[in-house]
Amino acid sequence: MGESLSGVGVLDKAVEVLHALADSPLSLGALCAATGLPRATAHRLAVALEVHGLVRRDAHGRFALGLGLVALGDAAAAGFPLREAAAPALRALRDETGESVQLYVVEGDRRRCVSSLQSPHGLRWIVAEGALLPLGVGSAGKVLAGTACGRSGWIDSVEEREPGVCSVSAPVHDEAGAVIAAVSVSGPVERLGRRPGDRLGAAVVRAARAVTDRGQSR
Repeated sequence: MGESLSGVGVLDKAVEVLHALADSPLSLGALCAATGLPRATAHRLAVALEVHGLVRRDAHGRFALGLGLVALGDAAAAGFPLREAAAPALRALRDETGESVQLYVVEGDRRRCVSSLQSPHGLRWIVAEGALLPLGVGSAGKVLAGTACGRSGWIDSVEEREPGVCSVSAPVHDEAGAVIAAVSVSGPVERLGRRPGDRLGAAVVRAARAVTDRGQSR
């Protein structure tokens, strides 16, 4: 790891261990390679997290994310009712477009993916729930950064953040009209073309408005 993000180095290293285990269980050696931590440090942190139920060992003795995180995740979701409120509209948008759908909110100087539904296509763009991405880059980043959507109500982007990927996003508003989230559809350029907003913009706007209405009614 480089410079401490929070100013509490041991906490940053422990979080780095958890992120390294997000994709798959890892042996101690693989965990060291993924985090850049010395072997003794990685082992000490993984074992300490295991004591708290945040890390466990799988059948092969590899470190994996602990089931204690499930309860924490459920509690976090319960404390963010917009995610639940958005679920029906996001599912309908995924089914209508056949593409991957995400819900983003601002977190500090970046954006957090708080809900992600995958396209049924084999060739698809996947954003992991919990992923932190930049503001001002990509259609959702621009929506959350305050870029005007114009009369269409949507913003699209093509290969702006990742080669071969395009997206279309629209804002979710609170009762005062402030943007509180962005609904986004993303997929490969070869399927959606270089003007994805013309194809998917209206559907994304409808979904974002549905999320707005359902969120304000709760």
